[in-house]
Amino acid sequence: MSQDIPKPRGRPPSQAAKRKALAAAFEILMQDGFGRLTIEGVAARSGVGKPTLYRHWANASELAMAALMEGHPAAAAHPTGSLHERLEQQILGIVTAFATTRGRQIGLALAAADRDSEMTRAFRNRVILSGREAGRALIAEAVASGEIAAPRDGDVCLDMIYAPIFYRLLVGHLPLDKAFALGLVAQAMALLKAA
Repeated sequence: MSQDIPKPRGRPPSQAAKRKALAAAFEILMQDGFGRLTIEGVAARSGVGKPTLYRHWANASELAMAALMEGHPAAAAHPTGSLHERLEQQILGIVTAFATTRGRQIGLALAAADRDSEMTRAFRNRVILSGREAGRALIAEAVASGEIAAPRDGDVCLDMIYAPIFYRLLVGHLPLDKAFALGLVAQAMALLKAA
């Protein structure tokens, strides 16, 4: 005789609730667009309470960006190998993410957004600045190991490495593809070794 296993009581685990919320937010974004995504709408569709949503995201724009960037390479395992190999892994991951339909959706949404909007700020913090900081860490490790000398101006160097990705994403004049990523890393390494 089989016994029914009682369902656990209380709130679902935070990660499960987060995944449900991201899935619901992505569905709303794809069906209705950025303008229709609200915390209330995601709560209703996902069954996740508003307090839980606000524990993970400050506002609907941050939630929208998180839904679009789910699986973004910033969350990937730390790259390994030489600085060239590690930068290549990171840049290829970012370029590959933005070459997808989801990535193009982000580009279109950002191109139409006010530069001071919450969505633009969320993208800047969650994607651009986090990618830059990961690059800064890779360069610092290479300097510490003696692989390269410290760049004269680290911030300018990082801007020169990461800005072309977002320029192509937003302007759309040339493709985001593997050849671009590899060429960008080759130029970045020439810049870093020249330092």
